[in-house]
Amino acid sequence: MSVRALALLIALGVVPALAAAGDAETPVAMAVSQEGLPPSNAADRVATALEDPVLRELVRDTLERNPGLATAIAVARASLHAAPQAQALPDPVVGVTGYLSSPETRVGPQRLVATLSQRLPWSGKRSLRQQAALHQSETLVSDVSARRLDLVTEVRRLSLEIAYLDAYRKVVETDRETLIHYEQLARARYASGVGIEQGVIKIQAEITKDDNRLLDIAARRAAFVADLNALRDRPQGSPVPEIALPRGTRTAPPLDAVRARARAARPELDGATAEIARADTLVELARKDYKPDITVGATYGFVTGRTDLGAGTMTPLDNGRDIFGLSVSLNLPFKRGRLDAGLEEATERRLAAVEHRRDVGATVDRAVGELVERLRLSGEQVELFERVLLIQAEQSLRSAESGYAAGNLNSLDLLDAERVLLDVRTGIERARADHAVTLARLEGAIGAPLVEAEGASE
Repeated sequence: MSVRALALLIALGVVPALAAAGDAETPVAMAVSQEGLPPSNAADRVATALEDPVLRELVRDTLERNPGLATAIAVARASLHAAPQAQALPDPVVGVTGYLSSPETRVGPQRLVATLSQRLPWSGKRSLRQQAALHQSETLVSDVSARRLDLVTEVRRLSLEIAYLDAYRKVVETDRETLIHYEQLARARYASGVGIEQGVIKIQAEITKDDNRLLDIAARRAAFVADLNALRDRPQGSPVPEIALPRGTRTAPPLDAVRARARAARPELDGATAEIARADTLVELARKDYKPDITVGATYGFVTGRTDLGAGTMTPLDNGRDIFGLSVSLNLPFKRGRLDAGLEEATERRLAAVEHRRDVGATVDRAVGELVERLRLSGEQVELFERVLLIQAEQSLRSAESGYAAGNLNSLDLLDAERVLLDVRTGIERARADHAVTLARLEGAIGAPLVEAEGASE
């Protein structure tokens, strides 16, 4: 190997390698695996803890097929490939200059010049760009986790609303059958001259109202099924398996324990923390911009030998010898206004990231506080319906039926008692659904099954 070739390798091989060693991959690069997204998160914990196997299957189907979630996953995976690009050196630059009018040198005319240069960013710049890209990936991965958790909560809500409508339909169908029986009794009494026609007509009107209720239930159920099938990316009209409303109530643990669990598990808070880390990195990178970048290069000039030598003229030493040179250059970051503006922008963006995380934390605290109180109140409402109102309504109806059979009450009194029982039975199913939906939202708000918060409280 010639001395000039060795010098070229040193200039354009060893120097960039040393610069790359100064910007070696940092531990932050291991924060996100390039082979995929984290396999376990808050949504998986909540979904696994679901007691109803049918609901668990609906959740699993939605998480696998939802188009919006698939889009977010693709974006997050794409971001994993940004870090190697940010950390890489700029491409080397090759140039060739051919002279139409060759400059004459002592050893002959110069015909062609080839150049090769490599820009080397100031030490630390590339690693900072890499860290910023990795933190951006962490933010997008957290966004995927948050979307998955929201999907679990929404599937539970829609399924519970469908379950409520199914239970409501059964209540109305039972009421309609009872009204048909009462209408037959009222007709018989009216035909015998004992009852009143108004009672028959009013019972018939209530039967018609039940028919309208059933139509309304069917329309509302179809809307919820359509929403659920859209989340599952299933064709409209695909059947949804029947889910029963859960019985019983859940008591929320102390608010402080639930809030602490939420702050430890909510993906949005992890994403906001990654945004702050990225902003810190960009501030440091803006400070590095005050430092110049280095460009190293090599030049090789091709020279032909002199042919203009006269008789008796001595041929010059190194006649036709090619020219080789090395160069080093710096950019001059003297435009302080631009650099200062860049640093101010990065600093303000960091402040925005800090405030955003504070806002996310406040939103989580507000949601948890509201849902904990709502869970308690909805549980009390379920117990009030089941332990007091339902018993009273059933006793009132039995008393009205006894009075009607004895001839002390008319069909209107019997109808009034049945209307009260219908309202109570409907109210029970609605209260159960509200309690279950509130539980689903609370577990979504804390990013974990309620049993984990209860365990932390204990």
